[in-house]
Amino acid sequence: MEKIKLGLESESMHLWLQNGYMDILEFIDFAHELGFDGVLINIIKDYGLDPEWGALGSDNPTHLEKIAQKLKDYKMFCEIDSKGFDIEKFKKIIKVCEALDAKIVRSYVPLTNKQKKDELQRAKSTLASAGAYDDSKIHASFDVSEFYNSASEIKALIPLLEKHDLKLALENHEYQTSTEIVELIKRVGHKRVGALFDFGNSMMCYEEPLKACKDIAPFTFSTHCKDHIVFIEESTPYVCGVPLGEGNIDIKSCLKVLLDSGLKTINLEVCFPYCATFKREIGTGGVTKLGEGSFKLEKPLFPYLKALEYYYPQSVKKEYLEKLLVTQKEGVIKSMKHLQKLLGELYEA
Repeated sequence: MEKIKLGLESESMHLWLQNGYMDILEFIDFAHELGFDGVLINIIKDYGLDPEWGALGSDNPTHLEKIAQKLKDYKMFCEIDSKGFDIEKFKKIIKVCEALDAKIVRSYVPLTNKQKKDELQRAKSTLASAGAYDDSKIHASFDVSEFYNSASEIKALIPLLEKHDLKLALENHEYQTSTEIVELIKRVGHKRVGALFDFGNSMMCYEEPLKACKDIAPFTFSTHCKDHIVFIEESTPYVCGVPLGEGNIDIKSCLKVLLDSGLKTINLEVCFPYCATFKREIGTGGVTKLGEGSFKLEKPLFPYLKALEYYYPQSVKKEYLEKLLVTQKEGVIKSMKHLQKLLGELYEA
């Protein structure tokens, strides 16, 4: 089996980046030290990050030159993780891609203003991790027809993708089942538009990750490899990120499906600490009850925090942030080791 390249998504160290303990150059150093072959840079706004360029920090040419040089020195690849399909923003993203020699842009269909307005207002008055900084985290109604309508926006980007030799990878992003993401890709109908398969996001739609993987694999350009557990807190079920190997997703089987489909790169996104609500009705993705498979029920991770406080512990107490900074870094290291172990087993099989 050909050696698989491994990438690390910047979201894996969100506490460090959002709270000023690490910048994007230091993140690349960190990824290189752990043995990763590349990085995925998330450019979505969030707490403490640049409102236009997220973890990237800026599209200033001098800043981009420093990043590009570091990637070149380390012989690392780069992908860009964005959201939405605004053509003017995409033109700016293309300039970043050219500067960093990135060939894949991840995006996903954002919620419409109609879907998120009321819920976002509530979230801003309560918990940051329910959407006060990033409105993709909110729990809102999902209109599949509006989701499919985004095909026209995506098609408008195809001339730019062709001109600049880029691929657009559409992520299954907590609201969409595998069937729906595949249908959107088919409606766009172009070889430069495929999928980013996120190992865990289908769970928010009550869909088993392995089933989603099998559906999406033939269209997959990129991945977010992660692990999840499910727990109940105050009668509400949550999907919760954990280090790879500490959750209940059948990671090894998903990897095999993807590698058998011809994928040559696996990107790790350790969403830990992070919890999300279920976004669709039970049964939407085929899972009709909790307690089995990837949906086996576990205990909450941090007794001093509520589920929706995991992602922004600094909003509760600085002491909790300091604890979770260490925990997050250890989680990435554990995850890389586990991913290498699983790939080693697949190589030998």
